[in-house]
Amino acid sequence: MSGIWNRQQGSVRNAVHHWGIALGAAVVLGGLATTAQAQPVQPKSLYAPSALVLTVGRGGDTAEASTVQRAVTLTCTPSASGSHPDPSGACAELRGVGGEFAKVTEAPSDRACTKEWSPVVVTAQGVWEGRRVSYEHTFGNSCMMNAGKGVTFEF
Repeated sequence: MSGIWNRQQGSVRNAVHHWGIALGAAVVLGGLATTAQAQPVQPKSLYAPSALVLTVGRGGDTAEASTVQRAVTLTCTPSASGSHPDPSGACAELRGVGGEFAKVTEAPSDRACTKEWSPVVVTAQGVWEGRRVSYEHTFGNSCMMNAGKGVTFEF
């Protein structure tokens, strides 16, 4: 019985010895692998992102807790898409003004509107050509909004 026991102990010692060598090699090789230079992250697109959430709501401004009535998504890069009813037109309009929403909402209009104060708020949140956007504009009433919102906020 003691012969079997000695052989089992020898086998265990050999196994431990071989595992030790394997573990040591893994540590050394693993250490070498961590010193290698990491590959730079490759962009998934050649274009800066342009993805927005546009809203139309009632109230003085979002700080006064205006009620959002409608909201759409608009993605312009690499192609126009989203839940906006005319993503191509909205993207073209924004590209035409360099992404400056004020040039869309504050464009002069020949339309005559009453001076009734029933504010309508439009907002744009997201990213335009790689830069963060947070835009808000309050129109005096629906007539003024329809006269000056452009295609971007027409939904």
